[in-house]
Amino acid sequence: MCQMSVEIRRGSDRFVERATGRRSCHGFSFGESYDPERASFGPMVCHDDHLLSEGTGFDDHPHSGLVIVSLVLSGAVRHTDSLGALGSGSESSTLAPGDVGVLRAGVGMAHSEFAAAPQTRFIQVWLSDPADDVEPSYDVIPAPVGASGFTRVLEPLPGATFWVARLQDGESITTPPGAKVHLFVARGALLRSSLAEPLHEGDAFLFTDEPPYEVSGGGETDLLCWTFDDGA
Repeated sequence: MCQMSVEIRRGSDRFVERATGRRSCHGFSFGESYDPERASFGPMVCHDDHLLSEGTGFDDHPHSGLVIVSLVLSGAVRHTDSLGALGSGSESSTLAPGDVGVLRAGVGMAHSEFAAAPQTRFIQVWLSDPADDVEPSYDVIPAPVGASGFTRVLEPLPGATFWVARLQDGESITTPPGAKVHLFVARGALLRSSLAEPLHEGDAFLFTDEPPYEVSGGGETDLLCWTFDDGA
């Protein structure tokens, strides 16, 4: 059983990678930046916050044994892959704000991602997939940002669930239950609570074996939340 804990990870502490027209903030160990304390959280091994200029992004690169979930916050992201948008009949798929791309890499595939609009920002999460012997797949679903309370978006792995919520100024909400909970402030802020100073855009709460917590928005605030059961 995991020890109960609450951890705050400030956005300013993330590893920042810069390239022409791109800034990537890595919430977990990535590439040349390795921190054994930030290697994973449940099945989550990557939590990236990308800001791209139009036409910039990531050339073809391979993946296997991962589920990759991308949520576009602004602009647009064009996804192409080695299987022609993975059997959709189109060479590429473009994600608009609120769209979620779900890529199951399975036995292996290659894809690319480029900004198809100015000031494109998207959050991407990698989950280790124990079912690494399946054929690759790719789906696009909408994230119902703006709905009341935490809204379940998808469960890409058994026991791993993605939620979104939008808070108005001063509005309070209770986090979904889970053995592990990763709560990320995508936009706005969370007010001071018994847990911490205010959290701002890019900050995250990580809860392990904790009861649900109530948080309050400081202005209009978008929250992205992952919950992981003990078996995830």
